[in-house]
Amino acid sequence: MMGPKPKKGKLLIAEPSLTGDVSFNRSVVLLAEHNEEGSVGFILNKPLDYDICDLIGDIKLPFKVYNGGPVEQDNLYFIHKVPELIENSIEISDGIYWGGDFEKTISLINDGVITDKDIRFFLGYSGWAALQLDHELKSNSWVVTANVYESDIIQKSAEAFWKEKMVELGGDYLIWSNAPENPTLN
Repeated sequence: MMGPKPKKGKLLIAEPSLTGDVSFNRSVVLLAEHNEEGSVGFILNKPLDYDICDLIGDIKLPFKVYNGGPVEQDNLYFIHKVPELIENSIEISDGIYWGGDFEKTISLINDGVITDKDIRFFLGYSGWAALQLDHELKSNSWVVTANVYESDIIQKSAEAFWKEKMVELGGDYLIWSNAPENPTLN
């Protein structure tokens, strides 16, 4: 299903045909960048089994960490909605920002100024070389949708996010909303 064109700030919804893909099965990805050189995004609905304080000893609060994608999984990334507090942030769109001064971010978290409603952490990112995402869209691996949640997407629960998007897409996607994650176990 070819819908809107990809651009930063849009969501990529994994097609049900990606069932066997370890990284992207049932993924919802926020595109943080999309241009002629390639695309970068973060998987929003794949929480990991540990918190930020497990990774960064200087952070005292247990903010959830998500699997951002299969690229550079030993690096930490973050999106947020407080650019007035975190210098050097890059605007994605609709009040969502990427990165910024990490030392200042740690301090603001520990001081309780930034909460888990303001920021989301990721290990790794999702990346596509020039034209790779376009090719995947033509082969029906993804559906591009608007981010109707805007900056509130940071607070969006990961648990049923993909299923909700299947229901919103309607039509043939409705059947997939209730299918088991691994159809061979049905």
